[in-house]
Amino acid sequence: MDARRIVLGVTGGVAAYKAAELARLLVKAGIDTQVVCTEAARHFVGPATFQALTGHPVFSDLWDERVDSGMAHIDLGRGADLIVVAPASADFLAKLVQGVAADLLSTLCLARDCPLLVAPAMNRQMWEHPATQRNVALLRQDGVELLGPDQGEQACGEIGFGRMLEPEALLEAIEARFQPKRLAGLKVLVTAGPTFEAIDAVRGITNASSGRMGYAVARAALEAGAEVTLVTGPTCLTPPRAARVIPVTRCQDMLAAVESVVADVDIFIGVAAVADYYVLNPSEQKIKKDAHILTLELAPNPDILASVSSRPSPPFCVGFAAESENIEEYAELKRRRKHLPLIVANDVREAVGAEAVQLVLLDEAGRHVLPLADKRTQARRLIAHIAALYQATRP
Repeated sequence: MDARRIVLGVTGGVAAYKAAELARLLVKAGIDTQVVCTEAARHFVGPATFQALTGHPVFSDLWDERVDSGMAHIDLGRGADLIVVAPASADFLAKLVQGVAADLLSTLCLARDCPLLVAPAMNRQMWEHPATQRNVALLRQDGVELLGPDQGEQACGEIGFGRMLEPEALLEAIEARFQPKRLAGLKVLVTAGPTFEAIDAVRGITNASSGRMGYAVARAALEAGAEVTLVTGPTCLTPPRAARVIPVTRCQDMLAAVESVVADVDIFIGVAAVADYYVLNPSEQKIKKDAHILTLELAPNPDILASVSSRPSPPFCVGFAAESENIEEYAELKRRRKHLPLIVANDVREAVGAEAVQLVLLDEAGRHVLPLADKRTQARRLIAHIAALYQATRP
């Protein structure tokens, strides 16, 4: 996100405290952030907070003498890649629709030459009011992107739509705007996480997997403009908001979920750490511990990736090979055996639970090393490689 610049507009409302956390996350992500507050917003969060978080002075006055030209509404937006208003009150949405230039922030939005994103935040009845819904429809027609609102408990004690999206979700949407849309118009299916095969009511067989790589790949595909379905085993992660999510437990569940949608997708990326075996006769009750040796009869699970790649008209298939020895050799054998255009090899001893990994991509052209980086960066690199290979296979 280096060298990216946004203007973060903050309007009056209880959700203004979330804007402070959003500003912190934006700066942490390397995005130069200039905050512009309405007068009402200053009653909720003081300018000193935003200045400390962003390293920039906060503006709210059209006639601020700190702007040399005297035209803050022009200068502050010049060179910005985005203007993001979070929270955006019902009053401010109405101003945008009518083109009212009543203060610095509304004037700045009217004089912009960059995209505008707004994150509504208001009482559920205000959100549901016909006037607000008319304004929302008109804003969308004008090309303004709405982020949210979310549903949940509100400061007034009521429950419903009107909550501002959490800062992490807003950061995800903002970062997505800066990524090239290499997969625009395509449908991508991603599997992620482990599967869990029951032994009894409380025990089971699984593979060590946090699901982070698969979730990062799903997010990167969304950022690249794809329509994404994420089939996920049990994890503690929050899935991408824009993805269609199908939660599963067993390998058979994951296979059924994949088969239910795979005929309609362009690209399949099998990241999940699927258990190779399942217990033939799991106990419905908890098996009591005693001094005897417990013997389990195991049977092989179906190979989801091979099942997809062997279809009469398969999607573009990408596999993952987590190995502990002879990593590239075993991965290449797997790629050829399953007729995959691309496989991602990694050292399972270093990858599970790690924040950063090194990946090796193996395709018909040879090996391509993705040097050590965090999983989100690696996922973006992988999606860029997939997009190039996919386009090369199209007539």
